[in-house]
Amino acid sequence: MSIESRPFVEKYRPRRLNEVVNQTGIIKRLKQFLKDESMPHLIFAGPAGTGKTTSALAMVRELYGSKMAVNETYLELNASDARGIDVIRTYIKDFAKARPPEDIPFKILILDEADNMTSPAQQALRRTMEKYTRNCRMILICNYSNKIIPPIQSRCVVFRFSSLSNDDIKERVKMIAQKEDIEISPDGLNALTDVSRGDLRRAINYLQSCGTISQNINEDIVFRVAGEVPPEKIKEILKTALEGQLSLSIKRLDDLKKEYGLSGRNIIRNLHRDMYGLSIPEEMKIELSKILAEFEYRLSQGGTEEIQLQALLAKIVLLQTAE
Repeated sequence: MSIESRPFVEKYRPRRLNEVVNQTGIIKRLKQFLKDESMPHLIFAGPAGTGKTTSALAMVRELYGSKMAVNETYLELNASDARGIDVIRTYIKDFAKARPPEDIPFKILILDEADNMTSPAQQALRRTMEKYTRNCRMILICNYSNKIIPPIQSRCVVFRFSSLSNDDIKERVKMIAQKEDIEISPDGLNALTDVSRGDLRRAINYLQSCGTISQNINEDIVFRVAGEVPPEKIKEILKTALEGQLSLSIKRLDDLKKEYGLSGRNIIRNLHRDMYGLSIPEEMKIELSKILAEFEYRLSQGGTEEIQLQALLAKIVLLQTAE
């Protein structure tokens, strides 16, 4: 695959630690580990799209440079695929116990999505980590560090990556848009950061998807690609229902479904996102939350979408009547 045909997330993935967006404190400590060649086993934990895998691969590049070679100096595995105990006892153990080339201090094993590993596999990994530390250092990457067993956590230094701020995401998106000759309006940029919710990878993927539709991206294109609705239209539906106009709120909801092609659960997610911006009492927001949770559960259990969404609006109308 040529560089030009690669997805934006790979094409513009940072190659060095200094290029990683935000995470300043973590990057500073990782660089010190590489400088001293005293790197312990590591756990990178945090939300998706915050630079965990990118930082691990950047460490490998900075440590090995031109000597970087798969299966010789480093190995990257996804624990979602290789999650059983047999993989730990064979593939990973064989890589860890083999001596590194003479001109490098140690090999690195990157185990992505480590929180998907089974408990027996984690127990087997614990012993491998302990026995072959001189040959191999491991970087475990996960969304939830509490799903990693305590014996492994105690053998690692844990780094917790935080969600990226809107400003960080905007700067990166603007840089990529400029290089790809994509024009993005201020409201489109704001919409892109809103729907990404701190996940830079998601924001870049949405940018590329929007770029296939138009080289001039605005708010409407972003919301359509992301499967979300502009907040104003959602608030109109909520306000209409809270005013007791059931038929009108149902009509607006049906129009919205036809225009944006949303599923019922997507609509409920949008309602939940925007209801907190309404000028209504806090007690009513609490009740709205309970109602949305109830109908989201009904849909997840196979309830008929049209009936459940209309019943949802009817219950919101009754909520206002009770007030």
